[in-house]
Amino acid sequence: MSAVHLSKLHFNTDKSMNINFKKYLLEITNSSDCKEIEFIQSLWSGYGKISRYQLLNSVYDTVVIKNISLNLSKEHPRGWNTNLSHNRKMKSYKIETNWYKNWNSKCSNKCKVPNYIGSFSEENNQWIILEDLNTRFPLRKHQLDFSEIKVCLKWLANFHATFLTRKPEGLWEIGTYWHLDTRPDEWKKMKHKELKSKAYIIDECLNSCKYQTIVHGDAKLANFCFSEKGTEVAAVDFQYVGGGCGMKDVTYFLGSCLSASEIEKLETILLDYYFLELEKAIHFLGFNIDVQELEEEWREMYPIATIDFVRFLLGWMPSSQKINNYNLKQMNLVLSSL
Repeated sequence: MSAVHLSKLHFNTDKSMNINFKKYLLEITNSSDCKEIEFIQSLWSGYGKISRYQLLNSVYDTVVIKNISLNLSKEHPRGWNTNLSHNRKMKSYKIETNWYKNWNSKCSNKCKVPNYIGSFSEENNQWIILEDLNTRFPLRKHQLDFSEIKVCLKWLANFHATFLTRKPEGLWEIGTYWHLDTRPDEWKKMKHKELKSKAYIIDECLNSCKYQTIVHGDAKLANFCFSEKGTEVAAVDFQYVGGGCGMKDVTYFLGSCLSASEIEKLETILLDYYFLELEKAIHFLGFNIDVQELEEEWREMYPIATIDFVRFLLGWMPSSQKINNYNLKQMNLVLSSL
């Protein structure tokens, strides 16, 4: 929809919109008016919402705004609404803002992310203004075919290559939302004694890898946006972006879009493809890295990263369907080797 066409629309004053934020939004987008046209989704545990806004007489037809309310939520679907959980959420939104301000622009079109437009805060409210990806990436998928899985793995490979050996300044020192040090309550509730006793060994294996990168930290299917033909993809939601082994993202992504039997059947093919794309990206970026050594190390880390997530699930939601035969088999193999 063009800016000329938008100027013909009637913009009703949104009385619920924060006046100071609206002023900031109009200034930073050089708009004469704005209105919320679509509620996209609520944030986890009732911490706010994501909406689409239409702008009048701006270079942007629409933008996506993440509105975060940092008041203590009482809506956690699993009952984990503790002070520790609240503080983790508060830190995650601060880190997400840091990501968009300081890191986001380093991503190329090979690992497309929404462009950062601006951010604003007032008391316990925070807003992040982002490019609306819907024009180029309008599709959200609940299941993928083989070629679409490869498109996401290619995105992850390019993302991990881009940030190899970079120190995650202003981000989580160790990325992913299930990282052991941030989940002591879930660890305490675990009933699997051997995994519980070896959880810190597993964590140390991942954290002491020679080859570290920056991981997305929540690279599930729901956080990827697809082009019409499914040949291109962009990623959103960088609350838990931080340092780590790239296998954390890979195993988590595959678990979000494939069944246990599918992962077991396709694991080798998909990992081979990921590492092929990772090698291409490293060479394209001109990094002086021993790719073979990196691949050998990360392949060893793949099952360890898998059961690191299983460790979290066994404490957080032991009935999860993601605790499946494939993951349990991987867990037993790893535990017997430690």
